[in-house]
Amino acid sequence: MKLTWSHAVLYARDQTKMLDFYTNVLGFTITDRGPLAENAPEIVFLSNDPDEHHQLAMIQSRKDEEASNSVNHFAFRVDEFEDVASLNKKLAGIDGIRIMPLSHGNTLSIYFNDPEANGLEVFWDTPWHVAQPQGKPWDPTLGKQAALDWVEANFSAETGFVPRDKFYRNRQL
Repeated sequence: MKLTWSHAVLYARDQTKMLDFYTNVLGFTITDRGPLAENAPEIVFLSNDPDEHHQLAMIQSRKDEEASNSVNHFAFRVDEFEDVASLNKKLAGIDGIRIMPLSHGNTLSIYFNDPEANGLEVFWDTPWHVAQPQGKPWDPTLGKQAALDWVEANFSAETGFVPRDKFYRNRQL
């Protein structure tokens, strides 16, 4: 059996604020919404992929004021380096959002929180594989080539630093 990732469901305190962040900042589209059952809270389905009905859903039923503690973060891959840099700029102007740019050698990532302190990561794959776990802060204002040069300079001596395609070609499932 091969499992592929489909979606996650978040409990929200302030669904309006959360939907504003996920649609206007991260570019998700609301694909459906409605009550789970009679007199039950509404569930809202969101997707950023036209081939997926939903990648996330939200139910306004969260009562606690603390950050969620059962999931560290949700990660999203982007196809273009510039998307990471652009999102970093966009997030920098939003009150309450904390950004942590971190590279694992195999990715250039930004970690951040949503308005209810759920952890998120948006990353772009570098052309290399690097043995994990590890991470080093990086400067998301660098251009693409400068960022790739930085990754190579900072990770090429690490165990398992090989071209990404070679790693996956040799990987045994």
